[in-house]
Amino acid sequence: MLAAELAGRAMVAGLGNYGLRGTRHSVGMAVLDRLARQLAVAEGWRVDRRCCADVTLATAHGLQLVLLKPRRFMNLNGLSVASAAEIYNLGPEDIYLVHDDLDKALGKVAIKLGGSARGHNGVQSCISALHSNKMPRLRVGIGRPEGEVTVSSYVLAPFSAGEQERLEQVLAQAVTCLLEHIQSRAPAGEPGDRG
Repeated sequence: MLAAELAGRAMVAGLGNYGLRGTRHSVGMAVLDRLARQLAVAEGWRVDRRCCADVTLATAHGLQLVLLKPRRFMNLNGLSVASAAEIYNLGPEDIYLVHDDLDKALGKVAIKLGGSARGHNGVQSCISALHSNKMPRLRVGIGRPEGEVTVSSYVLAPFSAGEQERLEQVLAQAVTCLLEHIQSRAPAGEPGDRG
């Protein structure tokens, strides 16, 4: 199915470990919570057993958005994302993955269009389950651990008190970045209106 045929719908998946909310590795889910509040659908979250995820539907810039938080461990997030893609008839290029990024400092957010997982288990799980690496990604910087701290203990730990103070601003910035990109792909009128 062509992306152009699906211009009316997109999915935003917040990657993370469902049982470990508030940790750096689950910042993607925190972005989804913030997005749902901003789009006034935070009361609409429901468990969808078909894809093992919390789902709520929203509208932004004329597009229907499926907001998804997998109820699985990070390295199995792709199973939920792929099931939801099938349910909602979405192709990989219509699925935004929102996830933490060690290579960016806290406060840095960026959209990346497709490509490799770069060592991120949640993204790798989505690539494997969807048989594609074309999903746009919203990468939310969490910085790298300092000193003797291992990467795994760092990403699975909650944000520090100092980071918590900045987190609301980071989440707001992430949502703005995401919505601006979604708006750029929203239909600009009927096909053929371009001339």
